[in-house]
Amino acid sequence: MRKVALCVFFVLCFSFSSLCYALDWRRLHNEADKLSVDTAKEAAVSNPDLIDNFYSLALVYLNQHKDKEAGELFDRILVVDPDVFEAEWGRAEVLRRMHRAKESQDILKRLIKEHPDFAPALITLAYIRYIEMNFEETVRLGKRVIKLGRDHVDDPNYALAYMIVGGAKGMLAHYGGPISKPVNGLAVGGYLKAGEKIQPNKAAVLFGLGNYFLLAPPIAGRDIDKAEKYFKRAIDAEPLFSDVYVRLAQVYQMRGDKAEYERYIDRALLIDPGNEIALDIKSGACKFVCPSPGDK
Repeated sequence: MRKVALCVFFVLCFSFSSLCYALDWRRLHNEADKLSVDTAKEAAVSNPDLIDNFYSLALVYLNQHKDKEAGELFDRILVVDPDVFEAEWGRAEVLRRMHRAKESQDILKRLIKEHPDFAPALITLAYIRYIEMNFEETVRLGKRVIKLGRDHVDDPNYALAYMIVGGAKGMLAHYGGPISKPVNGLAVGGYLKAGEKIQPNKAAVLFGLGNYFLLAPPIAGRDIDKAEKYFKRAIDAEPLFSDVYVRLAQVYQMRGDKAEYERYIDRALLIDPGNEIALDIKSGACKFVCPSPGDK
């Protein structure tokens, strides 16, 4: 019955004709960050002639980690108008979240070549490079978004650019030698604070700040109590954000609470069975850093 209702919804809503204009993607990304699914869906139903409304609804689904629903909308937008490159990015972002990095980056590389100032594509590719442990390229892509300036980037992706550069620099410091450690390590805090200033209550920003307090060396400000607070705030903001559960699990591991560690790791993998960071940490490989319980 639910599938039938969903099909009827799409048939009714996607009756609009192709409109030859570019989406104001910066405005739509900023607005979608404040919308609920019900509000965005109501707008789409009440004015089904606007691609903008369906793109906004897809963004809201992404924000709530309802990736399947977002992907269906992006695909349907492209059926109506294959020239909506923003929807192509949306499809690439969904593929990334499904751990289909090769397919995602094939789309992203073409998009970035054709639309070099389209920040969402740069951020999605930066996330792929981070998971590939290509932290230098992650930094380069994030800085490219920052260089565009806030007037040319939506707030969510502008904040993410600072957070991902800060996170990648932290990894470069972790794996670096005697020069890289202080140079990259000292830069982390500044990038994270800049992202926090833009969107202090964004789950990804809270996650980045929690990572800092969890993974920083003790001499550089590790504070697992602060890390826990940031992670729990991030979960309140986005309950299906699987990465947060992984790092929160590590907080409990450092406290020697094995039951809570297992509970949160299992929760992360229940939400996203392919989560690379959860699988890495659970396996003990710890490519993405496992702080020592003795270094609180």
